[in-house]
Amino acid sequence: MEDAVFSRRKLITPAELRELSQKSDFRGFLQLGSHFGSLIMVGYLHALAMGSYWVLLTGFVLGVIINFLYAGEHELSHGTVFKTRWLNIFFGRIIGFFQLFPRDFDQIMHFAHHQWTQDWERDGELIREPYTLKTYLLWLSGVTYWRNRVFGIVRRARGIIIEPFIRKEEEGKVILESRLHILGYVLIAIASIYFQTWVVLTFWILPMVLAKPIHQLQNTIEHLGLSHEDDILKNTRSTRTNAVMRWLCWQMPYHTAHHTFPGVPFWKLKKLSEKMEQKVPYVHRMGWIEFQIEVIRKLAAKDEKDYPMNEVWVVPNSYGRDYRIPAEG
Repeated sequence: MEDAVFSRRKLITPAELRELSQKSDFRGFLQLGSHFGSLIMVGYLHALAMGSYWVLLTGFVLGVIINFLYAGEHELSHGTVFKTRWLNIFFGRIIGFFQLFPRDFDQIMHFAHHQWTQDWERDGELIREPYTLKTYLLWLSGVTYWRNRVFGIVRRARGIIIEPFIRKEEEGKVILESRLHILGYVLIAIASIYFQTWVVLTFWILPMVLAKPIHQLQNTIEHLGLSHEDDILKNTRSTRTNAVMRWLCWQMPYHTAHHTFPGVPFWKLKKLSEKMEQKVPYVHRMGWIEFQIEVIRKLAAKDEKDYPMNEVWVVPNSYGRDYRIPAEG
């Protein structure tokens, strides 16, 4: 199939974009409430399971739900969850605290990611060394993910900013935010010791850390192995998954649609994706497990740096390099 370059204005009309960009406090509370509600329900089951082997299952599910709450922080940073602006900031800070991922820092980094997607020098989420098989598996496991998160907060709290995407005028709020996070974590640790309780580790830290590899399935699939050209259709990948996982991910499996029009609220991404499907010649899309098998196979052969910058080196086995979005129910 011959490649084609589409401007965003050719994908949907201005009137369609205005309609799709409408926000809703109700839909925001519905999604956030359902996610928090699932945390409470599974947390209750986790408490009931203490002392039995069922605790392994409930702890795993609890950890998955906690980790995927980052999808909410992501959307809150975009300001698309609630129509009321301060609600996006308020809940973004709360979730960011429990994700060990401060809201202001995440927003700055993520906006650089959107502006410079797949640009090795400027993409806020791509400032790393190219993966080898070893470093990829460590990141997938969560080992280096959590190392970067914890050491990063501590470093920035000390006033050391090395991230190139943080502007000089933004450094002050990022440093203050990191210090407030550390103060909060220290107070929680002191309270846990004083009251001699393991509740923080049992219902938060351990489930979140141990279940991180499941969340990494979505984190790694969105751009890895795609072209580093400045073309959303070539450098962004959507995910084939089911309705439950799309809910858990706040519809981020429609990732190509999200990157093309990041101002469209998460709950309208399916409709946006369907409209784009009528215009675009191809969209990269893979399943989570299919993707991981292909990445590991390719990295076992050679390191990421050995693939040309404009080469799509992780492709689905069943659809080929470029293919239309399959219909979903």
